[in-house]
Amino acid sequence: MRTAGRHFLQIPGPSPVPDRILRAIDMPVIDHRGPGFAALGHRVLTGMQGIFQTKQPVIIYPSSGTGAWEAALVNTLCQGDKLLMVETGHFAFLWQQLAEKLGLNPSLIETDWRRGADPDVIEAALRADTSHSIKALCVVHNETSTGCTSRIADVRRAMDAANHPALLLVDTISGLASADFRFDEWGVDVAISGSQKGLMLPPGLSFNAVSEKAIAASQSANIPNSYWGWSEMIEANKRGYFPYTPSTNLLFGLAEAIDMLNEEGLENVFARHLRHSAATRKAVEAWGLEVQCTVESEHSPVLTAVRVPDGVDADNLRSVILAECDTSLGNGLSKVQGRVFRIGHLGDINDVTLLGTLAGIEMGLHLAKVAHQSGGVTAATDYLKSTRL
Repeated sequence: MRTAGRHFLQIPGPSPVPDRILRAIDMPVIDHRGPGFAALGHRVLTGMQGIFQTKQPVIIYPSSGTGAWEAALVNTLCQGDKLLMVETGHFAFLWQQLAEKLGLNPSLIETDWRRGADPDVIEAALRADTSHSIKALCVVHNETSTGCTSRIADVRRAMDAANHPALLLVDTISGLASADFRFDEWGVDVAISGSQKGLMLPPGLSFNAVSEKAIAASQSANIPNSYWGWSEMIEANKRGYFPYTPSTNLLFGLAEAIDMLNEEGLENVFARHLRHSAATRKAVEAWGLEVQCTVESEHSPVLTAVRVPDGVDADNLRSVILAECDTSLGNGLSKVQGRVFRIGHLGDINDVTLLGTLAGIEMGLHLAKVAHQSGGVTAATDYLKSTRL
């Protein structure tokens, strides 16, 4: 049976694709070796430098974010190199697993999955590494499984305070273009991202922004790579081209996405996401439920992970909300599976979209007979009314 109205895709990515971007993707395929392609290539390569807030090269791969994870590691490191990684959640754990498969030696800082990376703990670990055997620090900027954001500027300050030469590799797959990210200012060496989150595109593109220090490290890295290699990409990109077939139509969409973000203004985009995140937490508080993230300064602008009461299956609640309210929410992953549901409030959404999502959740809490208080939508509405951008 047909369900009337628009489906609310409120997972933490892929995010809904705006009509402008869908129309941009719907172009005839062009010759990626022809003279007309270079203009598109230069447009997106330069545009992505603005989104990363960097003057350094940004490499675009036809892949998921996992590919960009691998590219960041194989281009900068040697087999057996020691890494320091922070297990802020499920995706940090997956990145660690990938590092091990590549023959690297990650050392893991464990957390309770309720906060971002702790700069003080990182500084202590780096100070203890007096031989500088740690070659890279790997941190997830926005941990999609928990709704916690790491303070990357503070992480860089901790590295500098420890006077440690490790590379800083940052996964901002879900953070870029939703949460403030300043590649140059924060001293990041490699940033990893993907197309399907704040960039509002379908999955299929991933990115490495690379510092001069990272490019220098790539000259001595010895992990075999071909497809992921930076040198051929950077050289071809100078002319607006790619060394192999790019995702041409997704690049048309990327160009449109960059235009949309710049038309709104990055600072306004970040402010909008922070405001929607705060409104969502007002609703959760009114319901009498608990947010997974416990550090005020680390609440994600991208999503809110909500803990359900003991004895409640979060996945059953999500199923009820999908069936009755045509709203998709993110599920809990690994350590928090069945214990949280995740509300995505990223990408091309406005106040009414968010309030519709929260109304669906409040209805679902009632229909699934989950103990809660009413008034979450009202609390979010009152907050939004009092905080116009």
